[in-house]
Amino acid sequence: MTENARLPVLLEAVLSVGTDLELHSTLQHIVDSAAGLTGARQGALGIIDPERDRLTDLFATGEDGDSLIGLPDGTSGLLRVPIRVHDAVFGTLHLAQKRDGAFDEDDRALLRVLASQAGIAIGNARLYETARQRERWIKGAAAVTNALLTGESATDALTTVAEQARGLADAVAGVVLLPTESGGMEIVAASTFEDPGDLIGTTIEPGSPVLIQLLGGDPVFIEDSSTDPRMTTHVRARFGPSMMLPLQSGGKLIGTLALPRRRSGRPYNAADRTLALQFASQAALALVLADAQHNREQLAVYEDRDRIARDLHDLVVQRLFATEMMLESTKRRAAGTELGELVGRAVDELDSTIQDVRTAIFALQQPPADAPSTLRGKVLRETEGAGALLGFAPSVHFLGPVDTRITEQVGEQLLAELRQALARAHRLPDVTHIAVVVDAREERVRLSVTHDGTPDHEDGDGDGNTVVWESRS
Repeated sequence: MTENARLPVLLEAVLSVGTDLELHSTLQHIVDSAAGLTGARQGALGIIDPERDRLTDLFATGEDGDSLIGLPDGTSGLLRVPIRVHDAVFGTLHLAQKRDGAFDEDDRALLRVLASQAGIAIGNARLYETARQRERWIKGAAAVTNALLTGESATDALTTVAEQARGLADAVAGVVLLPTESGGMEIVAASTFEDPGDLIGTTIEPGSPVLIQLLGGDPVFIEDSSTDPRMTTHVRARFGPSMMLPLQSGGKLIGTLALPRRRSGRPYNAADRTLALQFASQAALALVLADAQHNREQLAVYEDRDRIARDLHDLVVQRLFATEMMLESTKRRAAGTELGELVGRAVDELDSTIQDVRTAIFALQQPPADAPSTLRGKVLRETEGAGALLGFAPSVHFLGPVDTRITEQVGEQLLAELRQALARAHRLPDVTHIAVVVDAREERVRLSVTHDGTPDHEDGDGDGNTVVWESRS
């Protein structure tokens, strides 16, 4: 076939490679069209990574077309033409085994025209792919922001960031690390195709080269996690290319987003890194905004609980106390009669109700979250809450191994007695000092609450100013 006769075939080939904006399809069209245009039985297009100067992908046609890659220049019956995109070599087109003889200069000229048009088509397809990729990352960042601002818990929020980033980056895992008290970083949230349990808790030790770079605000890009000497964790052996992106707010590192791919996985390119960094910046801002929103909501809860406590104290308790005083007067006048006995029971019930209300007031003064787990912490929490109403902080002393000797059941009983004792002391107008002692030195646990107020009746053991409670042996 003469060159003029093949011009329509060339035109058809040029049109075919320019009609598809999907990059993978475009590259396969190019090698298929080149083989059809020149009559080659075998064809291959090797894609070169300009950053690493190595082959990263391969598209072939015909039987054993991929075997053409790597053959030395000058191999008989082999035709090679580079494909350039914006003056940079994108890949090389290889053709072999022409059906009707050997390749000639006409074949080479036609192939150069096709390669030139292919470069334009590849450039357009890459722009389209980059735009779609950027759109996906933007939607992912918006989804993260929306999820974080709808009231997710802190752990769920970090897991959302890890999961969205993993899918967008085509990574095998997405993990979020937070700073530790010792100066390292620990994985606190993870999203993987498998069980992420063995990732959670993995720690980067202080002084690690990776950590130093992150603390400086710089991302870390790794070609192979399993061999990079900067990677020191025990899980690195299962991963290949990876990105570690700082999550920053106000110039301060608040965490790290890591996105590793499988071993021998496709390396991250410049577009991947740029989009991931933008996502990390947006995710960090969303985390800060979510935390601020949570704090505002918590503050609103505290303020509302404090208002309720004040209303209970200033209105309900005072009225109940005034009613109790009137009933006490009636009780004294009706002493020795059936009415006096009935009024006495009513006074006792009213006194018990006042104590219950005061205990509820103390409970309302406590923060609704972050409750301490130890008995020592719980006792201090109760006394601090009482101090907010009393106007002074009760003194607290612990004797013996309080947190290890006292069982959970005994601890709950002790706390209930402590609340009641503090509530009774609070209703006295002249209390200026309260001392709480928890003694776990003996077989029985002993709680004593002493105040300097004037009791209106004997209360507990001792002289009325001290409430003593002991656990059963």
